[in-house]
Order: sequence, then C-alpha cells, then structure tokens
Amino acid sequence: MTKHVIGAATGTQDGVTGLIRSSLTRRGFLGRVGGAALIPAFGLPLAACGEKDSGSSGGSGGATSGTVTFVYYGDAEQQKDYEKLFTKFKAQYPGITLKAQGIAAKSWADFANAVATRLAGGQPLDVVQIATEGQRIFASKGLLEPLDEYIKKDQAAVDAYYKDTPPNLKKWLGQYSSPDGKTYYLPGGYNTMALYVSGKIFSAAGVDLPTDSWTWDDFRKAGQAVKAKTGAYLTGAGNGYFTDVMPWLLNNGASTFNEDWSQPTFDSPQAVEALTFARSLVVDGLAPKPGGTFDAPTQMAQGKLASFGGGRWPTNDLRRLKALDGVELVKWPQQAKAGSPVGWDAWPILKQSKNKDAAWTLITHLISEEFGDTITTGGGGAVPARISDATSEAFLENAPKNTELLYNLLEVATPIPSPNRGAESQKVIEEAWLQGISGTKEPQAALTEANAKLQGLLA
Repeated sequence: MTKHVIGAATGTQDGVTGLIRSSLTRRGFLGRVGGAALIPAFGLPLAACGEKDSGSSGGSGGATSGTVTFVYYGDAEQQKDYEKLFTKFKAQYPGITLKAQGIAAKSWADFANAVATRLAGGQPLDVVQIATEGQRIFASKGLLEPLDEYIKKDQAAVDAYYKDTPPNLKKWLGQYSSPDGKTYYLPGGYNTMALYVSGKIFSAAGVDLPTDSWTWDDFRKAGQAVKAKTGAYLTGAGNGYFTDVMPWLLNNGASTFNEDWSQPTFDSPQAVEALTFARSLVVDGLAPKPGGTFDAPTQMAQGKLASFGGGRWPTNDLRRLKALDGVELVKWPQQAKAGSPVGWDAWPILKQSKNKDAAWTLITHLISEEFGDTITTGGGGAVPARISDATSEAFLENAPKNTELLYNLLEVATPIPSPNRGAESQKVIEEAWLQGISGTKEPQAALTEANAKLQGLLA
C-alpha cells in the first residue's frame, strides 16, 4: 500500500462483466482513510534480475519486440510518474511498444469494473495491476496466463527477487490467489496498517507517545487528555474495510472470515466488542461523527487530529502539506493481540494477450533491482516489496519517525479476506460497521445481520 495497500471481486458469478458491482477500498491499498485520499500504490518494486545489456530480452522467456498494454490504477498525475519510470525500459527495449494506461477510479472496485468492461469489449490488455482483493477472482475466472513456464526459464532472476522479499508474500499468493495451484502473479508493493500520531498534539496534551503494547484503554485515556487540553479529535471514524474495520478486529483477535475465507466470522464476540469500542469513541467525542469529508492528514497538519490509520500512502500527503515534523508511526492499540491487515499488488499476464513473451519482459523489468530502486526514491504509495528497499535510508528519509514499522508489521499481519464475491462482501461489511459506529443499529444486531448476508454470498 497495504495506501498498501492496495482489488477486484465478483458482483455476479457469470461472465467477465459480472466482476465488481460494489464499493471496494484499500490497502492498498485503497480508497479513503477517514476521508483522506488513498494514493494508488505505484510503488511496486520487486527484486534483482541483474544487469542486462541494451537490447537483450527480459530473460530466456522474454521477447524484445511487440506491443504491451499495461493497465494500472491511477489518474493523469500517476500517468506522468509511470512514464518517467518506464523511460529506461523503453530505451532498453526499443523494439517493444509499451502502452502504459492509468485508469482513474474512486476505488479498486471501480478500477476492476473498468478492466472487466475493457476485457468484455475485446480491448487487448497484456499486464494489469491487481490488488489482493481481486487476485483470486481474476485467477479463478480463467482470465490469466500461468507464469510457471516463464518462471522456469528465468528461475535465477525470480529466485533473486524472492530472496530479497518477505517470504509471506510468495506464501500468501500461493495460498489465496492460486485456486488451481498454478502461479499467476508475481507480487509488488504492499501496505500494512499503522497509526500516524502527532507528537506535537500529544505533547501539548501532556501525553507520552504510546509504546508498542498500548491498549484500548490507554488509547481512550490519551484521547480524553488530547480533547480536554487541545480540543483535537483523537482519531477519525470511518468504515473502510482495510483502513478501519480490519485493524480494530485484528487487534482483538477477530476477523471478517476464517483463515481460508470459507466461513464468515463477523459476528463473533470479539468482533462485536471491537465495533462497540469504535462506536464509543464517537459517542465520547473522541472521533468525529461519520459522514461528510474529513481529510485526515490536513486535519492533523492543522492541529485538529491526533492520530489516523494508514499504510505508506499518507506520507505523501504529509510531505505535500509540509507536516511531517513530529509525526511518528506506532502500532494500533490492542485489546487481545497485536495485528494488522496487509494487502499487496501483483502482476499477471492476461490469457487474451497476443504478446505474452513481451509482457513477461515487462514483468522482469518490474521485478528488477533497478526498477525497485527507482520506485523507492520516487515516493510511491506502498512499501517496496524488496526488503533492502523497504529498510533503506532512501525509503525511511523524509518520512514519519519509525516508518520501518510498516515492514515490521508483516510479522503480525493477516491478508485482508477477499473471497470470490469480495466486492459484495465488502459492501456488507462496511455498511454494517457504519451502522454500528453511527448508532443506527446496535453492534450485535448490525454484525449478526451482516454475517448472515456474508454466509449467503458464499453459497
């Protein structure tokens, strides 16, 4: 991003155009955090393929000619960034015509809808950026080309990449995104969820910055002091699946689904307790009432918000606002155990591609050390996939203190549950959470009703 962090899923089960019919935000990655725009994670470095001579293929499985259409989540501004990133690729492979196309969307769901529409209309697409939320459905629908044969031909390059990436990325892709055991993706950047905390506001309230083991009670007490001494809110109140729902659940030992996403668990006592606590922050005036626009980084920069959740992406907003001074990343307060959602981007080759070898050449560029280093210094919205980049001075400078936490949180991270009908599931989850924090329904009633709906979506 998991702005992360970081997607597609099905709205109906038949046909490509049935992909995605409801709101999907993330990690990514990736919609809004308490109203703050979530930057699409074009920071997607993979690892070293080694140096290549100009004009050589991306490996024995690649090609040096053809046309490759690459589609990613991004607006006109990101288009400019991508064009800069691919300058070297175009110089290195002059025989390949690269068409990098950004799709401006409100959410990963809207992005996936647009991709599905293009596929249904016969538009040639070769490589697509797909977030965690959409990886299973794209693979299970038979839309992707298995990469196993390409990987065998370039095994050394892929092994070098995986040697410098968190082992869980490869494990999770196999576990959750490969319905038939084949390899359809190589992973890109990821987002976990931490809290951005204003040391200035905490200090003005006479409150010490939290420790790694701070609790929900500690969080509430800090908020009461912040409110009394400064008038600022403790945190935002949102219902984003990745950014708001999952952090509270996971830090109380709960989730929306079980480990293999085969059964919903959204009405567990631990989940009800988490929603009840989130609601209490609104009732006590420590978080704003949900609704309207609430730009969290701007509110923090103005001294009106002491903390908000996010992955890597808010760092770019705080840079733009010149408001990084005194901001630190800390773990989410925990009740039962420490946890964080995680979402990641990945790169597949579309089965319909007529230039698969050239598409593989592009992917080998995306996993190259050179591309990873370029992304790291370019200010992407996700944690770089390569460990050496994620822990590098280039990534950690001009960023909140303790930014390395985003990498360290992988130790307690859980992939955001994204079953086949993930978009519909997310809509149910977010609506129920909103009902709970706004007080239109009691937490138990909201989650019991939602859990029954989620069960129906798995039928």
